[in-house]
Amino acid sequence: MFTGIIESIGSIRALTPKGGDVRVHVETGKLDLGDVKLGDSIAVNGVCLTAVELPGNGFLADVSRETLDCTAMNDLKSGSPVNLEKALTPTTRLGGHLVSGHVDGVGEVVSRTDNARAVEFRIRAPKELAKYIAHKGSITVDGTSLTVNAVDGAEFLLTIIPHTLSETIMASYRPGRRVNLEVDLLARYLERLLLGDKAAQPSAGNITESFLAANGYLKS
Repeated sequence: MFTGIIESIGSIRALTPKGGDVRVHVETGKLDLGDVKLGDSIAVNGVCLTAVELPGNGFLADVSRETLDCTAMNDLKSGSPVNLEKALTPTTRLGGHLVSGHVDGVGEVVSRTDNARAVEFRIRAPKELAKYIAHKGSITVDGTSLTVNAVDGAEFLLTIIPHTLSETIMASYRPGRRVNLEVDLLARYLERLLLGDKAAQPSAGNITESFLAANGYLKS
C-alpha cells in the first residue's frame, strides 16, 4: 500500500526485454533506499513494482506483460522521469489517501491551463472508470494523490499547486500525455458491497440504474 505522496522523481535508466516481458532499471534520485531490501515494493508512476536487484543507485524490477498492457509503462524509455514512492509502514504519515499501486486504467491529458501560480489539467478517463470519479473525491494520477475539482462525464479537472508541480513529474504534462489512473479504493469496494449476495453470481460486478431501482436504492 502507498499514500500517493511522491517521495522522489527518479528516471528510467534502462528497459530490457526479458523472456517476453521487461526488466526495468530505475535510478531513484533522492529516494532513500537505506531501508529497502529485495522483495520490497516501490511505486513507479503509480505502478507497484517489486525490487529484484539493488545495485546502489536505484533498483531493478520485472514488469509483466499484463502490467505493460494495462498501464502507460509502455510509453517509458531510457531517461524518462518517473514518480517514486516506497510502500507505507505502520508509522507512515497518511498525507494523501490509501493507494494500492494497482492501476485501473490509462487516462489522457486533454488540456493544460495556467491559473495564477497553479496549473489546471483536464484529464479524460476511460469510460468504465467515470462512475468512480467524484467531485472533491480522491484519484491517483501517475502515483500522485490528488483531489478532483470538477467532473464532466469521463473528464475531470485537477488544480495543481506549485509544490506538487515541483515535486512530481506533472510539470512536464502536455495535452496528449497518457497517465496511469487509480480510482479511490472505497468507491470500488462500495460498488461490490451494493451487489450484496448477487456478487457471488457469475458476471456480477456492474451496478446499473435498473439494478439500483430494483434493490431500493432509487426512489421512483
